[in-house]
Amino acid sequence: MTIVFVHGVPETPSLWNSVRALLPEPGAALRLPGFGSARPAHMRDKEDYAAWLAEELRAIGGPVDLVGHDWGAHLAMRVVSSYDVPVRSWVSDVAHGWHPEYQWHDAATLWQKSPEGEESLAGFREAVPGSGATFGEALRSRGMSAELAQEVDAAHDEEMSAAILALYRSAWPNFHADWGQDFDGPADAPGLLLAPTGDPMAKPEQDRETALRLGAGFEELDGLTHYWMLQDPGRGAAVLRRFWSSLDS
Repeated sequence: MTIVFVHGVPETPSLWNSVRALLPEPGAALRLPGFGSARPAHMRDKEDYAAWLAEELRAIGGPVDLVGHDWGAHLAMRVVSSYDVPVRSWVSDVAHGWHPEYQWHDAATLWQKSPEGEESLAGFREAVPGSGATFGEALRSRGMSAELAQEVDAAHDEEMSAAILALYRSAWPNFHADWGQDFDGPADAPGLLLAPTGDPMAKPEQDRETALRLGAGFEELDGLTHYWMLQDPGRGAAVLRRFWSSLDS
């Protein structure tokens, strides 16, 4: 069994270090193309990223327990519902993006516009570290650690900005509008949706309704933020282990 972790926007694989340290099973934390690495020219939208993730999972081989956060969660949900991948189970947060009534947060709607999106991300890149205005520093209010914020800011270049714009601009008005048409019932592999209620952007009721529609498990992470795996890695690891243990019973 291999545990595969997928980070989101604007993160790096280091997001998962604390949780992975508590899980002795073999694992891998993938790096999304463009997030501290080169992005192939053909990767223009969210479907290209989903196809990339599917290929990565096939290369790793199964069975895989897939864990996604933020955009990594959306990509995980796409591959388990629409691709032939060797996944035993999947875990995602922010599944409210797949709810038919979900509306993107203000930052996303800004990035979906041009030139406003380019200007917003350029402002993050050009901000002085320590000013509170860099991308990583802006996410401290949602629970990003100082260490990861520094790594994100060091990796945030024009390539990352372009990748972010490509993802968000291909996800209008929400995931239910297109990908949700292929995921309106249980996936072949059992899933668990997490809802960290301490996130100022949390929408736990939409998460719960999405879990019911998809036949997935559901667990609220009371008091934890968007970066639950950084805020309380012990609790995060325990939730994952409890879910995986239920698959063997």
